[in-house]
Amino acid sequence: MQARLVGLTAASISDPMAALTEALVRRAQNGDAEAFAELIEDQYERIYRTAWRWCGNGHDAEDIAQDVCVRLGAALKSFDGRSAFSSWVYRITLNMVRDWQRAGRRRGAHVDAYAEIVPTEEPPAQEDAATSSQLWSAVRTLPEKQRDAVLLVYAEELSHAKAAEIMGIKEATVSFHVHEARKTLRGLL
Repeated sequence: MQARLVGLTAASISDPMAALTEALVRRAQNGDAEAFAELIEDQYERIYRTAWRWCGNGHDAEDIAQDVCVRLGAALKSFDGRSAFSSWVYRITLNMVRDWQRAGRRRGAHVDAYAEIVPTEEPPAQEDAATSSQLWSAVRTLPEKQRDAVLLVYAEELSHAKAAEIMGIKEATVSFHVHEARKTLRGLL
């Protein structure tokens, strides 16, 4: 007797979390508020972390994350499942960050960088935090495609293939952007 799987993709069959996410998405698309809340709960940390890495400020990252959640509610009906839900959420987050950057709102990016260095830490940890903060600040000054590639590959620890899917470009192009970013960063640091 053959089991019949309705609405599941091959990827979701091999990955139970993907199957759960697909089911939540379908329920949320059909108006299930609890399913939508669960999707947001599952994705919020990633959304916030991504926004923070791109803008470098916790308060702005919270604002962006909240805006992303609102946009997800409005855009969920248009999610067609051609990509992973998490990739789709990354793209929405990146677009919101770009919108925020274009708006040119006043940002206090250095406030959070200073907050990373606290007097109770050992000096080497303080130096590491300062160096890390300087590096990510420099990354945020890169051209958009280079910045996105570096943040997805190094900050989010995604493969070049996954970064390419999120950015909507070829994997080789991600590699090129990372290479160019490294050359630029050597000159900046």
